[in-house]
Amino acid sequence: MATWIKAEVIENRRWSKDLFSLVLDADVAPFTAGQFTKLGLEIDGKIIQRAYSFVNPPSSKYLEIYATRVADGLLSPRLHELEAGDSVLITQEASGFFTLEEIPEGEDLWMLSTGTAIGPFLSILQEDEVWQRFRKVVLVHAVRFSADLSYQAEINELKQKRSDQIIVQPFVSREPKAGALSGRITHALEDGLLERVVGLNMAQEKSQVMLCGNPQMVKDVRAILIEKGLEKNLRRKPGNITTEQYW
Repeated sequence: MATWIKAEVIENRRWSKDLFSLVLDADVAPFTAGQFTKLGLEIDGKIIQRAYSFVNPPSSKYLEIYATRVADGLLSPRLHELEAGDSVLITQEASGFFTLEEIPEGEDLWMLSTGTAIGPFLSILQEDEVWQRFRKVVLVHAVRFSADLSYQAEINELKQKRSDQIIVQPFVSREPKAGALSGRITHALEDGLLERVVGLNMAQEKSQVMLCGNPQMVKDVRAILIEKGLEKNLRRKPGNITTEQYW
């Protein structure tokens, strides 16, 4: 049973019409980068809740979650309206296994995300462990419009600090954007375009792939990777592909 505690809203970072991040102050238990929490609001006597990954690393003072306002959603429109000084419920303990300790050894780590599912990757990338374990890290963020490419300041800081290790490749599917690939991750994987553009190939003996995003993307990409010879990562049988669906 989840233990709910109160979190104070420090800031609501509104990226676009529907994308926003809540910066929160709450006395949560220690968590591991990549894990998720639940936020809730009491509505008509019931706690309406949803899971959100932490964007911030465990070492930061404040917590941060990245979300999208769903027009007919029960919770997200209300979260979107919150301002500094408001409060929201949060679970004291984090959950989830989408963490580095579940990832086998490898030379390169591919992080493939859609939309707000970039959140757990940003948490992991702000910790030292990932840079100690992998020679190269490829961060792929696929969105519909260029305005949806949030957290650019944080990503640019990582690119400066880890320029010899990180490769960042955005995808924008609905409009042209300099530096971004058009279309979908699936197509760019099927024809080898993604590997050519970033200058690395995915191989069973050296690559680890973390997939986080909408269930269809996760399913389709996993199937393509398995066709390429990569294997699902299971605790009883370590492989290359670790996944988390984002709704």
